[in-house]
Amino acid sequence: MELKVKLSARNTLSGKVVELKMGQTTSHVKLDIGGGHIVTASITNEAVDELNLKVGDQAWGVIKASDVMIAKDA
Repeated sequence: MELKVKLSARNTLSGKVVELKMGQTTSHVKLDIGGGHIVTASITNEAVDELNLKVGDQAWGVIKASDVMIAKDA
């Protein structure tokens, strides 16, 4: 699956929506990106509706961060 839009974000992860939990205002979307890895995003319920997201949909996790931290066991 190829994302056919231009984004300033450099990190896009293709996957499948495996879980969608809607709260009062925010939804938690779990995206299976393969290899046993799940990415979870918190987005508004309005965004879920606008995207018409459902479990089983193919989607992308788009990651844009101004800071990335690295941790290591001491």
